[in-house]
Amino acid sequence: MNFEQTSQYIYSLALDFQQVGMKAYNAGLTKMHALDAHLQHPHRKFCSIHVAGTNGKGSVASMLAAVLQQAGYSVGLYTSPHLTRFTERIKVNGQEITEPAVVDFVARHRSLIEQVQPSFFELTTAMAFDYFAAQNVDYAVVEVGLGGRLDSTRIIAPMLSIITHIALDHCQILGDTLPQIAFEKGGIIQQRIPVVVGTWQQETHTVFEPIAQQNNAPLFFADQHYKVLHRSIDNGLQHFTVQDKSNNIQHFALDLLGNYQQKNLCTALMAIEILQAQGVSISAQDVATGLRQTAALTHLQGRWQILQKSPCIVCDIAHNADGLQQTMSQLAEYECDRRHIVLGLSADKDIAAIVRLLPREAVYYFTQAASARALPAVDLAQQCRAVGLQGTAYSTIKEAVAQAKLTAAANDLIYIGGSAFVVAEVLADV
Repeated sequence: MNFEQTSQYIYSLALDFQQVGMKAYNAGLTKMHALDAHLQHPHRKFCSIHVAGTNGKGSVASMLAAVLQQAGYSVGLYTSPHLTRFTERIKVNGQEITEPAVVDFVARHRSLIEQVQPSFFELTTAMAFDYFAAQNVDYAVVEVGLGGRLDSTRIIAPMLSIITHIALDHCQILGDTLPQIAFEKGGIIQQRIPVVVGTWQQETHTVFEPIAQQNNAPLFFADQHYKVLHRSIDNGLQHFTVQDKSNNIQHFALDLLGNYQQKNLCTALMAIEILQAQGVSISAQDVATGLRQTAALTHLQGRWQILQKSPCIVCDIAHNADGLQQTMSQLAEYECDRRHIVLGLSADKDIAAIVRLLPREAVYYFTQAASARALPAVDLAQQCRAVGLQGTAYSTIKEAVAQAKLTAAANDLIYIGGSAFVVAEVLADV
């Protein structure tokens, strides 16, 4: 099989949560352990860092990978979902897994795959670990796919566990309260392995602390050790003044421009501090340079990504109420004459909560991604108009974006988002 045929085989054999939602979720590690045993436990051949959370885990994982890469290590990075290509999920030193490597993996293990019948994510995780071992990486930064306790990536024994900010998302699987979701995320905490939690939250710290104590795992809340005093954007970089627990002041620049990155920066800094304490050689210059080039080194996309300057076009994959609240806040701060929002949502999100966050003065272009999970544009338009939002429904994202570009003046802003699927379709055309 060639790469296209192999990709079709992977998608047809193993359901993809990205496309079909809950039907693809396999709550258990039995199949993952079977794959891992057959592959002779490749994850034991490199050191790993495990990253869970609701929002920010992809950014934090990419920051850490960039800093480790800048420090001279060979670094694997496993993230999801992919936006334009399957191979985005698995990277070594910023380079995606090659198409021949994907074809070869499936060809070599096809009989096992058909015997075990793994989910899409289980198969992809096994492929990533096998590839990292073959590439002799020093470190792999591994992002949890969903939850943590029963996630396929849970089979690793990391040197550090990280849990970013917790919010309501995937409630039909993980629970509909923050403590329930925190319990699932906290499932990545392992015996005597340090854990960084990005933010101390009233509803979740009482979940994380007992789990950490039961596992004798040192627990650190990043926002109790690092605080952003000031942030600004200049020359295509976001600049931060950060104070640590000892009142030392440091300055960092990021090529990621979302306001929400200040939480992720503090989480990454706390994680780096612990890695250094464990003997990982990372200099202050490695940290500064790696963070400054996070997107450049890892090719992270879809995080307040500027696609065009006049009119300004920004896309962001924020897709739940917590994430969209932050991007809408940044949108309100942006200096422009008029705001245009190309919006598409997945039907399994809290639509009412999201709609309440959207600015009333913007012009809307309601649309839908080419995904079975997408909320139909006409339904989205109906719910938005009920709360006073004005706009037109478009059956495709391409039509919605084209109309926004036609309507927007040079000093306007076009925001494209609401779903990773929406951003993916836009980036595929860039």
